[in-house]
Amino acid sequence: MKKLLSAILLAIALAEFTLALPVHAADLANGAKIFNANCSACHIGGNNVIIANKTLKKEALEKYGMNSLEAVKTQVSKGKNAMPAFSGRLSESQIEDVASYILEQSQKGW
Repeated sequence: MKKLLSAILLAIALAEFTLALPVHAADLANGAKIFNANCSACHIGGNNVIIANKTLKKEALEKYGMNSLEAVKTQVSKGKNAMPAFSGRLSESQIEDVASYILEQSQKGW
């Protein structure tokens, strides 16, 4: 009986752990490549050559409510103002990779 109970508890624990894993783990190296190919012309070093105060730096992302993966993915996908939408040019996976790269770089201070 103890073995059965232990097996059930182990199965539940493994199921919870498996369900908590993300479906797509971001590839930061790929995110860097995508950023350099598509974003760096306007956002080199985390700056913004169009609207100088709306950088990709940690403080600006926090100030403008862009400091989450979902917010950055939405901005990259849909664009806004002078920023073009990339949803037709990049896959969802590529958008997640570049958004993750941007957030990581902002934490590191670019």
